[in-house]
Amino acid sequence: MKKTTLNDALSRATKNTKARKTGATTSSTREGKRLIAGHFDPVTSKQLKRIALDEDTSVQALLREALNDLFEKRGKKRIA
Repeated sequence: MKKTTLNDALSRATKNTKARKTGATTSSTREGKRLIAGHFDPVTSKQLKRIALDEDTSVQALLREALNDLFEKRGKKRIA
């Protein structure tokens, strides 16, 4: 087995970082989508994950529901 040099490892890491930044590794389910994010207290994240677990769903599905509820409340179409 060939020993990996530091230079080889850095080269691979740089290539992987560039691939992520260019979207080359983006999954087909994310094509045409945009990330919407926010910074919240850790307890908020934990509670959201707990609800997802309790309801056997995903955080993504809960966020979709919340966004659609917000849109509807503001008189917009439920498009999320």
